[in-house]
Amino acid sequence: MANRRDSRIEPSFEGPPRAKSSAGFSVSEEDRVVPSNRNTSAKRQSARTKASRRGRGKSRRGLFGVLGRLAYWCFVLAIWGGIAAAGIVVYYGAKMPAATTWAIPDRAPNIRIVSVDGKLLANRGMSGGEAVGLHEMSTYIPEAVIAIEDRRFYSHLGIDPIGLSRAMVANVVGGRFSQGGSTLTQQLAKNLFLTPDRTLERKVQEVLLALWLEHKHTKDQILEMYLNRVYFGSGAYGVEAASRRYFGKSARDVTLPEAALLAGLLKAPSRLSPARDPKAAERRSQLVLTAMRDEGKISAKELTTAMSAPASRVASYWTGSENYVADAIVEELPDLIGDVRGDIIVDTTVDLTLQKLAEQSIRRLIDGSGKKLNASQGVLVSIDNSGAVRAMVGGYDYSTSQFDRASEARRQPGSAFKPFVYMAALEAGRTPDSVRNDAPIKIGKWTPTNYGGKYFGKVTLATALAKSLNSVAAQLTMEVGPDAVVEAAHRMGVQSDLTANTSIALGTSEVTPLELTSAYVPFANGGYRPDVHFIRRVTTAGGKVLYDNNGGAPRVIEPEIVGMMNSMMMGTVEIGTARKAAFAWPAAGKTGTSQNSRDAWFIGYTANLTTGVWFGNDDGGPMKKVTGGALPAQAWHEFMVAAHEGVPVRPLPGTWRSTPADTIVQDELPPNTAQPAPVPSASVSQSAPSAQKASPPRAVRPAETVDAGGFGMPGGGGTTASIKRPVPPADVGGPVKKRQTSILDILTGG
Repeated sequence: MANRRDSRIEPSFEGPPRAKSSAGFSVSEEDRVVPSNRNTSAKRQSARTKASRRGRGKSRRGLFGVLGRLAYWCFVLAIWGGIAAAGIVVYYGAKMPAATTWAIPDRAPNIRIVSVDGKLLANRGMSGGEAVGLHEMSTYIPEAVIAIEDRRFYSHLGIDPIGLSRAMVANVVGGRFSQGGSTLTQQLAKNLFLTPDRTLERKVQEVLLALWLEHKHTKDQILEMYLNRVYFGSGAYGVEAASRRYFGKSARDVTLPEAALLAGLLKAPSRLSPARDPKAAERRSQLVLTAMRDEGKISAKELTTAMSAPASRVASYWTGSENYVADAIVEELPDLIGDVRGDIIVDTTVDLTLQKLAEQSIRRLIDGSGKKLNASQGVLVSIDNSGAVRAMVGGYDYSTSQFDRASEARRQPGSAFKPFVYMAALEAGRTPDSVRNDAPIKIGKWTPTNYGGKYFGKVTLATALAKSLNSVAAQLTMEVGPDAVVEAAHRMGVQSDLTANTSIALGTSEVTPLELTSAYVPFANGGYRPDVHFIRRVTTAGGKVLYDNNGGAPRVIEPEIVGMMNSMMMGTVEIGTARKAAFAWPAAGKTGTSQNSRDAWFIGYTANLTTGVWFGNDDGGPMKKVTGGALPAQAWHEFMVAAHEGVPVRPLPGTWRSTPADTIVQDELPPNTAQPAPVPSASVSQSAPSAQKASPPRAVRPAETVDAGGFGMPGGGGTTASIKRPVPPADVGGPVKKRQTSILDILTGG
């Protein structure tokens, strides 16, 4: 019984219960192959697969969730960004005037200056060119501008989101501001109303104004306003000014390569100006041509032709000497019509053909002889008997120097001032036949000497003037008094201050070429002093007359004195110092040379024109023995021959004839002056071409003896003249106005 109890199987805690097989082996529960165990394993595998699938599903749902959340927040941010942008627009828009008060500002007025025959001399004003309609200008211009600046101009509403986005991307990728997204409408808004500052406020206002412009105006109107106002560099505002500035032609006549060059300037007008960097301007114009081809504005053949024949520009800005006239006119306009408030047309007195002749004459002589003779500048002024300036060249080249030497540079006239000395002497009772002793003299500490040191002894006043004898001119100044000479010069038209001393006989007081030439006009027209003028008429673009020159001309010399002076000064051209000036017309005049040939003059005239010529250097440096009878007389001759071609010959006014030598009144010699030995050919008989009958000799006026520093010499003792009219004061006409350089000059090439 005990063994049977011991053989029972007791529960064990070391593992699962084990069973005995019939063979006596012992196996565990785990070692059995039971069908129910296979099902459990499959279930476990299926569970793992499902868990994996659930994980992948959760991963996909997590990615889409992130993208969804990102899209959501982007949408939210966009809404808030839009609200913020709207707030900014409202804020800056509220700072602008009410839209009902917005209006296109008037375009800067243009001053169109035309010659006497209607040819354009120049445009002046802030715009520098007249407005040209879109239908009038070359079609290449708007096409080129649209192709390179705003390809969707005719489709957007004032702002171009596509272009703006493209510019933003390009700027971000490039890391710098290289492109702008502004449309032509926005650029016009900026030019019309805003400052160029790059601020958020200005950009917002630009957008609002662009939308307003698109609402109020058509696309063509906007484009036309833009092209007539935009800056093209080198002081040219508007397409017309730019076309004339760079090509010397109207915008109506611009070719395809020229239009491409103009359109290319808009990106950076100052930097790309062909006047500053021709190569950069050409490279940019080729980009414009390519853009035009891409947009279908031109054909491939036109592109090839334009690329092979680039635009050729004028040599430099406003090279013509007519611009000296234009500057003088602009300076004078405010005194005639007040402020210029709209486009005006100024009809001038200038003959463009004569102007070009004058310029060519001055430049040819300086180009040919200037270096050899050390002469770098020349001036020519030509005035008709009515005081109208027909030509005025203020220097060798306007493009290199806009300083007008004709009206602004005061220089010593030398002997060209002597006619006023002789005129004062004639009015004091002398005649061309009066005799003086040409010999070395001393007046106080001053000893005037003749050119070359040559003296002629006993000579008539006519001979003394023709040969420009200094000693005789000094004697006459002492006889009549320096004040009388100054009064005579001012009465004739000299406006500069003159020093009333004896040396004035030799032209030591400075004058301008314009005023000295104008002072000779009364000799040419019979004794009348007209107002010298450039402007005939000023009208608005619509034809309203704002100013019309109807000035008169008072008599300032008696006809008898005019005849005597013309008779004497004809001798200067016929036998005197200006023989190189002689041509087929009766002509008279006077040469002048200042000390060391710093200034060389010839002022001469016919019954048709009075023309003055000056040569010298701006720094006052001496020329190499250049006298008034050399370069100035040559230039005068060339100009006057061309100017008188086909014009009927007329004699100079006046009818004085010289008294025969054997009847010359000897007591006209100064008292206490020794009689010199006769000098062969000292007395020359002069006659005017228009002489009809000899005038009787004038009565001799008693001369008054004055103390002239030990040299006894008659003097006028005052300013008495024989002319039977009130004598104007010495400051008649007022001082010459000094032009001030303005920002406008800097802007049109000055």
